[in-house]
Amino acid sequence: MERGSWDGRNLTTRLVMTRRGFIQTSATSLSGLALVRGLRASPATPFVRLRPAPSVKFPGGYNANRQMGFLADCKSPSHWDGNTLYVFNSWEQPWRAAGPDLFHLSKAEPVRFDAEGLTKRWIWIESTYLDDDGNVYAWFHNEVPDECPPRKDDISGYPIVARIGALRSKDNGMTWNHLGFIFEPSPATISCDTEDIWYAGGQGDFDVFLDSKKERFYFYFTNYNSTLVEQGLCVARMKYADRDDPRGRISVWHKGQWNESALGGHATPIFPASVDIKRKDGQTFWGPAIHWNTHLNKYVMVLNRIRDTSWATEGIYISFNNDIADPEGWSMPQKIMDREEATHADPGHAGNGWYGQVMGTGQGETDKLAGRVARLFVDGQSRWEIEFERQG
Repeated sequence: MERGSWDGRNLTTRLVMTRRGFIQTSATSLSGLALVRGLRASPATPFVRLRPAPSVKFPGGYNANRQMGFLADCKSPSHWDGNTLYVFNSWEQPWRAAGPDLFHLSKAEPVRFDAEGLTKRWIWIESTYLDDDGNVYAWFHNEVPDECPPRKDDISGYPIVARIGALRSKDNGMTWNHLGFIFEPSPATISCDTEDIWYAGGQGDFDVFLDSKKERFYFYFTNYNSTLVEQGLCVARMKYADRDDPRGRISVWHKGQWNESALGGHATPIFPASVDIKRKDGQTFWGPAIHWNTHLNKYVMVLNRIRDTSWATEGIYISFNNDIADPEGWSMPQKIMDREEATHADPGHAGNGWYGQVMGTGQGETDKLAGRVARLFVDGQSRWEIEFERQG
C-alpha cells in the first residue's frame, strides 16, 4: 500500500521520557475507544522501554510500477532456515533478502510466482510460516484497483478493495505457488462513496500466527467494511491441516463464536474503529504485528493507529495476550510512540510512520519470536531498541 484518532486528550498513559530518549509505558486507559465486550486489561501488563540505537534498514526493493525504491510498505515477515535469515519486503510486489543475521542482509531480489497473473497484481507478503518439512507458507495483502469510479484528485486506481491470498514455497520464498484467495468481501460491504482515499472495502493489513499446539493458524486482520460496527481489527482461524487447501476453510470470529466465513461473512472487531472510516476523520487501529516474547511468556501485538482517512498516523501502540486463540485476551493498547517520532524513523526525511513491528535479533529470532531486548521497526527502518519488562 502506498497510503499517504482519535485525539490524545482521550488517552491517559504513564509515560516518562528522559533527555536520552528513554520511554517507559505501563497501564493505559483508552476512555475514548469503544472496545469489544469482554476485552480486559491485566494488572500485570508489562513495561515497554524504547532507547536509541544505531540505524538498521530493511534491504527493501524497487517498485517498477512507481519507478521508486523502497524499504517496506507493509509488515515484513522473516524466517530462519539453518544459519540463514530470510526477510521479505513488499510494495506492490515482494522482494526477498537473506543473510547470517538481521544486520548483514544481502541485496534483495524480486520473488517469482507460478501463476503469471500474480506478477501483474498489487501484492504485499505480510506473514510467513516455515513448516517442519521445509515448505514456507505465506499470506499476502492484495489491492484490487479501479473497482470504483475514478476521482478527480485522488491517486489512480484508488480507493481499492482489499483481499488476502495464500502461497506456498519449496525454496525459502524465491518462488511461490498460489493457493488461492482466502479472504474476500461481500459486494454489499464495498462503499465507493467513502471519503477514505485508499479503501472502499475488504480485508487486509494483517498478521498470521500458529498456536502453540500446532492446531490452528490465527489471522488478525484489518476490516475495511462499510458498516462501522464491523470496522477495525478482527480475527479468524484456520486448521493447520487445511494449510494446503485454505480457500473456504477459514472461520471468522463474530459475536463470540467462530461462525462466519472469510468469503463474504461478518466479523466482530476486537479493537473497533472509534470513528467511521468512510468519513474523512475516520479513526482506527490497523496493521497488527505479532510475536511470541520469550522473556514475558506472552504474545505481543504492535498496532498502528490513524487519526484520519488520509491514513495519517496518530501513533504506534502495543497489546499483550497469554493465548493467541483468545480474541478477548488482549490487553488494552498502550501508546509507545507518538506521531512526531513515528514519522521520523529516518530523522532526515519525514515518512508515513506506518508498519510498526518488533524484530528479534538473536539466532532463531524473527518478526515472530523475540526476547527481552529486540528492535522496533517503523517504515522499514529501526533506530530503537525495545526492551520488555515484567511488571510486579
